[in-house]
Amino acid sequence: MLVAFTSDHHEVPLPPGHRFPMEKYRLLREALIAEGVLGAAQIVPSPLATVDELCCAHERAWVEAFLSGELSPSAIRAIGFPWSPQHVTRTLSAVGGTLAAARRALAVGLAGNLAGGTHHAARDKGAGYCVFNDLAVAARVLHAEGRVERVAIVDLDVHQGDGTAAILGADPWAWTLSLHGEKNFPFRKVPGSRDVGLPDGLDDEGFLAALEPALEEAMAFGPDLILYQGGVDGLHCDRLGRLGIRHEGLMARDARVIGAARAAGVPLVATLGGGYAEPISETVKAHVNTWRVLTRAFENADLR
Repeated sequence: MLVAFTSDHHEVPLPPGHRFPMEKYRLLREALIAEGVLGAAQIVPSPLATVDELCCAHERAWVEAFLSGELSPSAIRAIGFPWSPQHVTRTLSAVGGTLAAARRALAVGLAGNLAGGTHHAARDKGAGYCVFNDLAVAARVLHAEGRVERVAIVDLDVHQGDGTAAILGADPWAWTLSLHGEKNFPFRKVPGSRDVGLPDGLDDEGFLAALEPALEEAMAFGPDLILYQGGVDGLHCDRLGRLGIRHEGLMARDARVIGAARAAGVPLVATLGGGYAEPISETVKAHVNTWRVLTRAFENADLR
């Protein structure tokens, strides 16, 4: 059974007018069920990541400062969310969801997290709505446990996965790919294994042309697991994206990534990443479409 882990039952209070669309997680879960993409039994509450798991990728001092609410005002500003106990629980759940999905994918081939993709978090700091880096945590934990020898992170969010590259850059068993807007946040990029900067306004055809050779390089690395950051902020109507990709282009992107993993017999974990479209229904539609592709791949591969 294809399983999605969710964290939206942990509500995070945000001030009025906050620009982050926190409600998208609940709306996505509801849409997946309403449209028959997933059944209610396939959506499972995420476990909470432990301190030891977080410390596989993050400095203990940073972990403890966030958990205890002892962050500096500048650290809180860099994250972009006000600190609260509810945010702590939600963050632990989001990271735990990706780790649980990775374990599930290793068993059945595909799984995902209806959150995660927090690729801006570095070892000792957060940034860009990211506190802990779920991708790096999952990769480091599973490698330390001996469950995987090689991990590839395929990050197709419009913003570069700088935190992931910083954390995993010295690990020869990890390979990071980031296709992102060249002129978009973060403005100081951290080089990963393969970075592809994209021009503003790039359309479906241009994006897919850039993806093809990069994806081939990712598969040539020979990963035992792919962690897929499928951000949908490259959508043409996204207020932070600056690219011109349509829904059809994003679905083709997802199909190529998931299809490549399936063809090579490599387990894949899907995480959400960014999405800031107006109206928010466009973001939800794009995330739902990713799960349509996942569901079809799972069913066609006859995985259990």
